[in-house]
Amino acid sequence: MHLSRYALAWAGPALGIFFALLLAWRVLAGDSEQPPLAHFVIAWTTVLASLLAGVAALRARASPALACMLQAGALATASSALGLHQWHLVFKPLTMVCAMLAVALSMQRHGGERSGWLLLAALAASLAGDVFLMLRGLFIPGLASFLLAHLCYIALFKQDRRWFALRSALAFALLLGVAMYTFLWQGGLPAALRLPVAAYVLVIALMAAQAWGRWHESPRADRPAALLVALGSCSFMLSDSLLATHRFVQPLPWSQLGVLSSYYVAQVLIVVGMLCAMRGAQR
Repeated sequence: MHLSRYALAWAGPALGIFFALLLAWRVLAGDSEQPPLAHFVIAWTTVLASLLAGVAALRARASPALACMLQAGALATASSALGLHQWHLVFKPLTMVCAMLAVALSMQRHGGERSGWLLLAALAASLAGDVFLMLRGLFIPGLASFLLAHLCYIALFKQDRRWFALRSALAFALLLGVAMYTFLWQGGLPAALRLPVAAYVLVIALMAAQAWGRWHESPRADRPAALLVALGSCSFMLSDSLLATHRFVQPLPWSQLGVLSSYYVAQVLIVVGMLCAMRGAQR
């Protein structure tokens, strides 16, 4: 029984490595001529990321579900950058599903229901946003979904902490938000989107400020996990800035690669940091 559970747990990471190798083969064998160097690098970076995630799970540095999240995120990013649309439709939502599974299993083993449910709500809203943004004409529902996700993250980061404890981080985040919004406005942000985008920019700036305030107030033993969360919030701001620039100002080369890689770095850092904090709180 123990062996069967072990094999079942490892089925996901093993499949992730298989699909990464399949993607690399698809890139190398898809054209009669030599594939572009960028395609070659993306494909084999995806293989490396999948292998590292599998090794981390094998050495008990990450759960199999978290390893699958990393693998699916790498495959979602690569498939988008390489134009493999059908692959992207599978792996983009699968990434958040794996993240939610990792959180649910951690809650089952280590507790932390209060934080866990907020984290699950944020990931579920992110999943909805991912699906909406993959479909044409659903940008506003996607924006609303991610707005809800960031509100859940703010509530999560507020637990047992003061509001915006690091005032310098709050001022800096708001300044960046104003600068980014001004850039988008001058770059041609549609009038119908000015108010929703303003609300979104404000909320994500507040999320980053609260994350850094949480780090500032954390006990020394909890600071490494809190730092991961704070860095994840910054990566979220980078991802959204790249997406908005590409969509409203001017097309960026390899935009999907930058947007999705920074987005998944953000989600992974926040999930890992919060899971570490939840386990530490139970000790």
